Amino acid sequence: MISKSEIKYIQSLYQKKYRTAYNEFIVEGPKLVSELLLSEFEVVKVYALPIFASNVPAKYLTIIDEITLGKISQLATPNQVIAIAKMPVNPQLHTANATINLVLDDVQDPGNLGTIIRIADWYGINNIIASIGSADCYNTKVIQASMGSIFRVGIQYTNIADWLALQTTAIYGAMLQGKNYKTVAMPTKAILVMGNESKGISQAVTPFIQYPITIERVGAAESLNVAVATGILLSKFI
Repeated sequence: MISKSEIKYIQSLYQKKYRTAYNEFIVEGPKLVSELLLSEFEVVKVYALPIFASNVPAKYLTIIDEITLGKISQLATPNQVIAIAKMPVNPQLHTANATINLVLDDVQDPGNLGTIIRIADWYGINNIIASIGSADCYNTKVIQASMGSIFRVGIQYTNIADWLALQTTAIYGAMLQGKNYKTVAMPTKAILVMGNESKGISQAVTPFIQYPITIERVGAAESLNVAVATGILLSKFI
């Protein structure tokens, strides 16, 4: 049994301003909560139906019923368990030693960001540098789309123009006017910049792109989803 104030608090964490204020975020569903429990993230509380309770250490566990789960979930079909976890404070990224650093310039759709995180995890990329205008990585839609990769890929929000200005590694950027990525010899160490879903790489960041590359269109589609494009380009780098 949980109180009305506790329910209200959990519901508040679906909004960025409260996640930021309390430095906590929501994780929903058996797979994601299981991934959370195996990660280095600090777990605050886990609210679970009896069917999932045996998977949760007792120190975190509060057993709830389906009605309560429905009240604290934002999923159309609530799924067994919800957890609250702490957001890492000033995550330390190991970008200096990374083979590929992935930079996101105002990628604003939560589903796209979550999928990019999952793709980065697939290719063994542990760090993402994101612009301040990019989607919040602790948005529940991002976490769902990441399928647990959010717990393995570090994300740092910063002024990426300032960050790129300090780099000595070759900087590639996905741009419509770039060279066909298939014809470009990729180095073993590089930075790949992916731009906004509709506007591409911003004017502030464009001057830092040393090697513009593109995925040439063959069919009639107007554009390519940024997450799909990220996966295609990373396959060339890795």
